[in-house]
Amino acid sequence: MSAGWIFCVFVCVCFSSGAFETLFISKGNEQWISNSSTTRLLKKRSVSSAEIEVQSIKVDCKVTSRFAHTVMTTKARNKANISQEVSFEVELPKTSFITNFSMEIDGKTYTGVVKEKEKAKQQYQKAVSSGQTAGLVKASGRKMEKFSVSVNVAAESSVIFILTHEELLKRHSSKYELMIRVKPKQLVQHFEIVADIYEPQGIAFVDAYGTFMTNELLPLVEKTVTDKKAHVSFSPTLDQQRKCTECDGTIIDGDFFIKYDVNRAHDIGDIQIVNGYFVHFFAPANLPRVPKMVVFVIDNSYSMVGNKLAQTKEALVTILGELPEEDYFAIIVFSTSFVVWRPHLSKATQENVKAAQEYVKTIEVIGSTELHNAVIHGVEMLYEERRNGTAPKNMVLMIFLLTDGEPNNFPRTLPQIQESIRDAIDGNITLFSLAFGKDANYGFLDTLSKQNNGLVRRIYEDSDAPLQLQGFYEEVSSPLLSDVHFRYPDHMVNSLTRSRFKELYNGSEIMVAGRLNDLNEIDNFAIEIFAQGFENNFELKGQANTPKWETIFPEEEYIFGDFTERLWAYLTIQELLDKKDKGTPEEKGNATEEALSLSLKYNFVTPLTSMVVTKPQDETKNDTFIADKLTEEERGKLQRYSYSAAPVSYNFAPPSYTSSSMPTYYVDGDPHFIIEMPDQNDAVCFNIDEKPGTIFNLVRDPLTGIVVNGQTIGDKKVIPGNKMHTYFGRFGIIHEKFGIRLMVSTKEISVSDQGKQAKFFWTDTATVKGPNMDLQVIKGRSLTVTLRNSVKFLIILHKVWQKHPFHQDYLGFYTLDSHLFSSNVHGLLGQFYHGLQFEVSETFPGEDPNKPDAMMFVKGQELVVTRGWQKDFRQDVKKGAKVPCWFIHNNGTGLLDGVHTDYIVSGLFKTV
Repeated sequence: MSAGWIFCVFVCVCFSSGAFETLFISKGNEQWISNSSTTRLLKKRSVSSAEIEVQSIKVDCKVTSRFAHTVMTTKARNKANISQEVSFEVELPKTSFITNFSMEIDGKTYTGVVKEKEKAKQQYQKAVSSGQTAGLVKASGRKMEKFSVSVNVAAESSVIFILTHEELLKRHSSKYELMIRVKPKQLVQHFEIVADIYEPQGIAFVDAYGTFMTNELLPLVEKTVTDKKAHVSFSPTLDQQRKCTECDGTIIDGDFFIKYDVNRAHDIGDIQIVNGYFVHFFAPANLPRVPKMVVFVIDNSYSMVGNKLAQTKEALVTILGELPEEDYFAIIVFSTSFVVWRPHLSKATQENVKAAQEYVKTIEVIGSTELHNAVIHGVEMLYEERRNGTAPKNMVLMIFLLTDGEPNNFPRTLPQIQESIRDAIDGNITLFSLAFGKDANYGFLDTLSKQNNGLVRRIYEDSDAPLQLQGFYEEVSSPLLSDVHFRYPDHMVNSLTRSRFKELYNGSEIMVAGRLNDLNEIDNFAIEIFAQGFENNFELKGQANTPKWETIFPEEEYIFGDFTERLWAYLTIQELLDKKDKGTPEEKGNATEEALSLSLKYNFVTPLTSMVVTKPQDETKNDTFIADKLTEEERGKLQRYSYSAAPVSYNFAPPSYTSSSMPTYYVDGDPHFIIEMPDQNDAVCFNIDEKPGTIFNLVRDPLTGIVVNGQTIGDKKVIPGNKMHTYFGRFGIIHEKFGIRLMVSTKEISVSDQGKQAKFFWTDTATVKGPNMDLQVIKGRSLTVTLRNSVKFLIILHKVWQKHPFHQDYLGFYTLDSHLFSSNVHGLLGQFYHGLQFEVSETFPGEDPNKPDAMMFVKGQELVVTRGWQKDFRQDVKKGAKVPCWFIHNNGTGLLDGVHTDYIVSGLFKTV
C-alpha cells in the first residue's frame, strides 16, 4: 500500500471593527463599511497569501521491516501586521493510522489526544452547544484521506505543525510503495523529503521519482543503496522550485514515489525478533502458479445502465483475454433472475475465450438486483466441476462478484443472504466482491467477502474504472499456494495474529506477528509451514534465525522505538477490525473491545477512535476539531454526501463543510426536492407543480426563530401543449430572534441585520460579516449563509443564456448542518430534518425501461415510487452530479405531512 502526504496553506484574513454593530462587506479590491451614521469607501488593506510565508516543509520517513513511521514538520510565519488564519492539510493513505499531531504557537505546544470515538463525539457536541467553533475533519478520496486543521496566527508570529502517522506496507506486484503527495501551493524556503529504509533481508532495488519531475529536477533526487539500507532525499532550492525564472509559482505539485523490494529465498521466510515481539515475512521466490477455476458473477440490473455496464464489459473482455489456458471459467449475469453463459465451466482456450468475449459484448441492462441465486449457482458449478473431475486436482476455486447496488428483490434479509452463501461455500471457495460506484452496499459486500476468505474493492465511477477492475483482478488472479498454515511452538508464543491463509498470490506477501513467552528460548524457535502447491503438498520446516538485535539493526538512525511491537499492534488491530464485521455477536463484541483497547494503548487513530485537537482562539474561547478514521463504508457515504466550498478571492479559502453522516436536504431545478438519507444509503425526491409566483414555506423552526420561504418563477414562454416548468427565483430567510432578513433573487442579494442594511450583486465576489450572520458570495455561482453559532445554507445561482427563448436564471437551495434545528422544525424541507424511515421492496418494470418502479412503505402507507435521478449542483454548477433517488409522484403526496398547498404562504417574509 502507499503512503502519502499533502500540505496546503490557505489564508483567511478577518478584519475586526472592535464593535458588533458594524457590518463588513469586502468586494474586489475595496471594502465597504456600513454603520448607523456613515458610509464610506476605504482602500482595501494590502493583504495577500504571500504574507503567510511557509518557511520549511520536511517529510521524514523511516521504514524498518516494511513498517513506515512518518513525521511531517511544517513551519509557517505570518509576516503581516494583523493576525491571519493558517490551514494545515495533509493527505494520508487510507491504511495508515495517525499517531500524533501537535502545533507550536508562540512557544506553546498544543497536542491532539486520541480518545474513544463516542467520547470524542460527545466533546464535539458539547463544544457546539456551548457556542465554540467546532469541526469534524472527515474528508476522504479514492486512496487518501485528509487531515486538516486551521489556527489563527498573530502578526509577526510563527506556527509549527507536526503530524506523525504509521503504516505497515503491503507488497503488491512484487514491490512496496510509498507515495508522498506534495502540494505546498507556494515557494518554500526549505523543502525536503527524506526516507531511510532498513530491511534485514537485503534490498533488491529502490526507485524514486515524482510526477512533477522535470529534467532539471531529476538530478536532485539523491539515492544511496547498500546491502540492507537505502537513503532517498529530495531537496530543491527556492529557485529550483520555480515554474520559470520570473515566476512565483511552484513546480512542486504532485506525487513523489519510492518503490522497493527485498531479497528472498525459497525457504521459511524471514523472522525478526526484537524486545519480545516477532514478525514473520513469507513470500518464497520462483514458485509456479496454481491453476484456478473462476466464476464471474456480473450485475446487469437497471442501475448499471450507461458507463457502469460499458466499463464492466470492457474490463471483462480484457480479463478474459489474459486467462492462462490451464484455467477454467464461467460467466453468470444477474438482475431479477440470472443467466448462465454455458452450463459448465470452460477451459480458457483461445476459442472459448473469444466466444466468451463476444457474449460479454451483448450484455444489456434489465431488471432489479437479486444476487443470491446467481452466487449460489456459481458455487454449485464449481463444486460440480470438482466432483466430475473434468479439471485437474488442486485447482483454486474463486468467485468474482461485481455489483453496484444491494439485493432488493429477494425475500431473505441481507444477513440471511450472507449466511446462505457462507454455508454453501463452506470455506472451500474464495469470494471477491467489487463494489461499483457510490450506491453499492459496501458494508454488505465487505462482510460477504470476509466470511468467504476474500476481499472487497470499491470501483470508482471514473474514466479509469476498467483499469481499476483489471488491477484488482491481477492482484489475486495468480495464486501460488492455497490453504497456507503457519505453525509455531505453542509454549513459546502468544497473541498471535492470523496464521491461516486461503491463498498466497504472486507478487504479494504473508505476514504473521506475535509475542514470545520467554526470550531465553528463542534459540529453539522452530517454524513449520504447510500449504497446497501446484502439483502436491507444500511443506517447509526450519529454525528462526535469531541474531542479536544489535547485529540486525546496527544503525539506530534507521530505527524508531519498538517498531516490532507497534507493527504487531497495527496488524492485530487491522485483523480485529475485520473480525468485528463477521462472526457471532459475542465474537464481534470481543473483537471491537480488543481493537479499541489496542488503539488507545498505542495512540492510533482507527475507526474506533478519534483525535481531538483543541486549538486556541482567544483567552475565552477554543476551537475543537475531531480527526476521524473512516471505514470504507463511511467513505462511500462521504463521497456522496459531502461538500467543500471553493476558494473565493485573493486565494482566500472559505470554511469547508464536510460530513460523512449528515444528510443534505435541498431543492433545485424544476423544482425538485431531494431528501438524502445516509443512514439508509438512499434518497427520496419529489416535484412541486404550482403556478409561477407561488410562495412556499420551506423551513420554519419556532424555537430557533428561523424561517425560509421560496417563490417560484416560470419559463419566459411555453410551447403550446407542453408543461409549464417552474423554478425558485427568490428566497427569503428570516431569523426572528436576531432581527435578520435576507432576500436572495437571481439579480441581487439584500440583507438587514439588526437594522443595518446592505445590498450587493451576483456580479461581485463578496464577504459579509454581520453581528449575527456571515455571507460569502462566489461571483456568478453561489452564496453561503452562516447564521451565528447555528445553521448554514447554500444558495446556488443557475445562469441561463440571457437571450434564451424559453428559460431564465433560477436558484437552488441546500441546507447544511440541519441537525442544529430544533425538534419542532417543519416546512416542505424542514419536516425531514430529523429523519425519515421508509422501506422499498417489490421492484418491477416501470413505464421507462431505465427507471424501475417499486413499492415504498412510508408513514404507514404504501406508495408506488420510481427509481430515477436528480442533480446535485454543489460541486459542478453547470453539469451537476447525479443523485439516485426514489421519486414520489403527485407533488409528494403520501410523503409530505398534508398536501403541498398547505405550505403556501402570503409573502416572502411571512409565516402564514
